[in-house]
Amino acid sequence: MIRKILTLIILSSIVYPQDGIAIAKLVDERKVPQDIVSKTTMLLTNSKGKTRTSTILSKSMNNGSKQILWFLNPADDKGVAFLKIEHDDKADEMRMWLPAFKKVRRIASSKKGDSFMGSDLSYEDMTNRALDENTYKRLDDDTIDSKACFVLEVVPNAEIKSTYSKHITWIEKETLMAIREESYDLGGNLRKKKIFLFESLSGYNVISNIFVEDIQKNHSTKLTMGDIKVDSGLDESLFQEKNLKRLPRN
Repeated sequence: MIRKILTLIILSSIVYPQDGIAIAKLVDERKVPQDIVSKTTMLLTNSKGKTRTSTILSKSMNNGSKQILWFLNPADDKGVAFLKIEHDDKADEMRMWLPAFKKVRRIASSKKGDSFMGSDLSYEDMTNRALDENTYKRLDDDTIDSKACFVLEVVPNAEIKSTYSKHITWIEKETLMAIREESYDLGGNLRKKKIFLFESLSGYNVISNIFVEDIQKNHSTKLTMGDIKVDSGLDESLFQEKNLKRLPRN
């Protein structure tokens, strides 16, 4: 109880920025690991309650702007791999290695609204949002699960040709971590609801669970990150197309 009161006193004494872009910049500048390695369980649930579970080894660096992942199971997906490299001055690179076809497939920017491996995450959902590619409006503050939150309306600029018209994002004030989000389709209708959980690890706040529900399809995806390691010293040379075909042992 005393700790809760002290936290409220500290929060009440902090002077927060008033406009949306300033809040977005604080979120963008928060302390993050140099790299993250995790073994992720992905659970898909369809409208009839049928489920499918996959295990994925993920390695990323530079706040997720470079990421490579390999499917470890189920057996029919084992070896499928994905590489993402985000750029500031040109289109992002995305590639999939499909061992059954012995082929690397490039994901064109026109396909960024497509589902990633049958999940409720699109390729667009898997990329960071550049500050200058969106506009930010601060909405009324809110409280989620006793956590004081900023609420931002994030509208993609027309030139990036987003598959969404806007996002409403709840950001916990104390940690500057997003904990809820609603994403709307181009017709202005609610498309997805997202819930983010995180844990403290080596002085960082790191996402540990993501739940995405596609309201329109009545389909959901739950990602649970296990065996999380931060600042393990990944080499940038890892993030190359040739390494998609090399399923690591760990």
